[in-house]
Amino acid sequence: MLLTAQIDAHHHVWRLARGDYDWLTPNLPIHRDYTLDDLRPKLGEITGTVLVQAASTEAETRYLLDIARTSDGLVRGVIGWTDFAAPDAPDRIGAMARDPLLKGLRPMLQDMEDLEWILRPEVQPALRALVRHNLRLDLLIRPRHMNHIHRLAEAHPDLPVVIDHGAKPAIRIGLFQPWGGQLRYLARTTNWCCKLSGLVTEANHLQWDLDDIRPYVDHLIACFGPERLIWGSDWPVVNLAGGYAAWRATTDTLLGGLSAAEKAAVMGGNAMRFYGLG
Repeated sequence: MLLTAQIDAHHHVWRLARGDYDWLTPNLPIHRDYTLDDLRPKLGEITGTVLVQAASTEAETRYLLDIARTSDGLVRGVIGWTDFAAPDAPDRIGAMARDPLLKGLRPMLQDMEDLEWILRPEVQPALRALVRHNLRLDLLIRPRHMNHIHRLAEAHPDLPVVIDHGAKPAIRIGLFQPWGGQLRYLARTTNWCCKLSGLVTEANHLQWDLDDIRPYVDHLIACFGPERLIWGSDWPVVNLAGGYAAWRATTDTLLGGLSAAEKAAVMGGNAMRFYGLG
């Protein structure tokens, strides 16, 4: 019998009145408040989660940590934000790391015009501080970043990194390359993990089907193996493309070729190990 916890390693909550979700515009169907009480009925056998930032402010990180502390053990870790380019970033990271619920940080690279921002000299002290304080880096990138991102691994070989949402391949237009080859190279030349999350919102929203997603999930499994894939829902963003239950059922089907132990690793064990969840 497998006793590995099932973990949703990537979800959000937000309260619009906080005013720092610039990307969350009124035209989006998810332009409303979302709380843990909204999430809990959807979790099923999932007993722990990782709560991920959705705003580029430290104030939101404090908000998420407060939610985690009052979640009755549901939220086992928070991925927050700070300005890596700030001169005092290493000190700020050190102060944030004193909270044991903070497991990592995530700069929102997908929104930056400079594809090599993470490689700038002024950012490197912050990355070294992550290693020093046993924090992880969540990489929110798109295929356009892939030509440069391998240099991050070369510069910081000891930095624990997970690629969010499979680097957001262009599923909607059926574009597999160069994403496929670049991801294979990253998986082969680094020890990074990759999140099996956020893929359906890169497809044709409510009109996607299993065959649209299958080649990309199969490729992630082939590249990273079941020992470096980490499942997440990307809730409530996943509501734009069918919702929590549909994504969970889809991954259950697409992971059907794995052994029970391999599937347990993807659905929880790898998140426990990578993020150091209690």
